[in-house]
Amino acid sequence: MTGAAPHGLDVDRHEFLALLSLGEVDGLRQRGRQRHWPRGATLFTEGAPSDVVIIVLSGRVKVYSLTEAGAEVVLAVRGSGSLLGDLAAIDGRPRSASVTALEPVDALVLTAAAFTEYLESTPRVTLVLLRMLTGRLRDADRKRVEFGAHDTLGRVARRLVELAERFGERAPDGVRITVPFTQDELAGWVGSSREAVTKALSRLRTRGYIHTQRRTITVRDMEALRRF
Repeated sequence: MTGAAPHGLDVDRHEFLALLSLGEVDGLRQRGRQRHWPRGATLFTEGAPSDVVIIVLSGRVKVYSLTEAGAEVVLAVRGSGSLLGDLAAIDGRPRSASVTALEPVDALVLTAAAFTEYLESTPRVTLVLLRMLTGRLRDADRKRVEFGAHDTLGRVARRLVELAERFGERAPDGVRITVPFTQDELAGWVGSSREAVTKALSRLRTRGYIHTQRRTITVRDMEALRRF
């Protein structure tokens, strides 16, 4: 869930900015400029040149890739405080994924050169970035295991737990997920069809673990979802 970091910004505690000091954040602001994207706008396009790095200040985005057949595979959902485009800025290769705003996004934009210069001048932040990238690799490994070990129901339950823990809002009847995520996008995230995801949500709803409304899911029994 989001919360105020030591420097006062309301960011996701899992994300990059939450790990920086006030002085380190100021160093980033001095090197960049703020920009706004409306909901549905594309921040990055897969295969494009890696000329900028984006740090989300508010709003949430999805990171995804397209298969050769044109199917969308969702790789991650990132919240406020997240760092986007860092790998491409470091190795200079084209974008490995696309990024689209799930809701209006305000962000800090740095050129790739300015970002790498910043890392060279702040060794502690470089270590923070290394630890963050290591965490992403571990998460990717865990998700690969999930595809072999769990069916669609189990993978949907895990993604709902992840969304609730990172972006959930406390509600009288549980934890409310307000990320504007469609069932098609959820299907692309769990690697299954929309029909299978619809059935999985229906089963979880029938068991009383979740309650669904338009663009909102409330997790009523987090421990039951974790057991899946």
